[in-house]
Amino acid sequence: MPAPRIVLLTGAAGGLGTLMRGLLPAYGYELRLFDMTPIEGAPGAITADLADKEALREAVRGVDAIIHLAGISLEAPFEKILRANIEGTYNLYEAAREEWSAGDSPAAGRGRIVFASSNHAVGFTPRPREGDPLIPIDTPRRPDTYYGLSKCFGEDLAQLYWDRHGIETVSVRIGSCFLEPTSVRMLSVWMSPGDGARLFHAALTAEGVGHTVAYGSSANTRLWWDLSTACALGYEPQDDSEQFAEKLIAAQGELDPDNPDHARLGGHFVTNPPMWPH
Repeated sequence: MPAPRIVLLTGAAGGLGTLMRGLLPAYGYELRLFDMTPIEGAPGAITADLADKEALREAVRGVDAIIHLAGISLEAPFEKILRANIEGTYNLYEAAREEWSAGDSPAAGRGRIVFASSNHAVGFTPRPREGDPLIPIDTPRRPDTYYGLSKCFGEDLAQLYWDRHGIETVSVRIGSCFLEPTSVRMLSVWMSPGDGARLFHAALTAEGVGHTVAYGSSANTRLWWDLSTACALGYEPQDDSEQFAEKLIAAQGELDPDNPDHARLGGHFVTNPPMWPH
């Protein structure tokens, strides 16, 4: 499918959004930036909250696709998660539906959203031991936090808007997208920024995705989940976290299967949900 020309990037001031602002234009995308935090050096960026429905209508006007990264990317009281991640995602989908159902919209009937889901939607899933198969994409959802629960909602909302309104979505269960992994656990779920851009590009351009859920990580030697759904979209990961393993293991030790913090996919989110980004 031809690459969309104008892509709305929500959460553009966040960590992942900042990385994608630098990488996605090389694929030919014109990015329209949206965040509640002002973005320096981006005069056309829209500074607004996801609760601002009028600002969202303005943000989606004329766009071909949306990469939705905005929201709270850490555990927080349910009321905050509800407002930002659940109601905010609903507001975005409604704005997109209104825009893409309009007859004069350039993207009428063909808009697509890439939704930043999370591995924490399945965080209580036991991590594979040596010799176990990789975790499949259809493993039952087992959120480990209110944050993970909001990502389950987002996936279901995406399915509803595909079935009811024909809006396509690729929900990417992102592991951890940083310049390099910072923990031994992250060696298994890390996605390099370059691979993140490759996966988002594949999600935007694959044919007939309907609502597709895919895991998002690099081709890590210590990989825990099955990337075949992502690869079926055209994703070809280039990186592997193993280059960082020796340093991290020397500092932190190998994962201990008897340690509750190491036994589940969500790590210490399962036993002691942190109040910082994943």
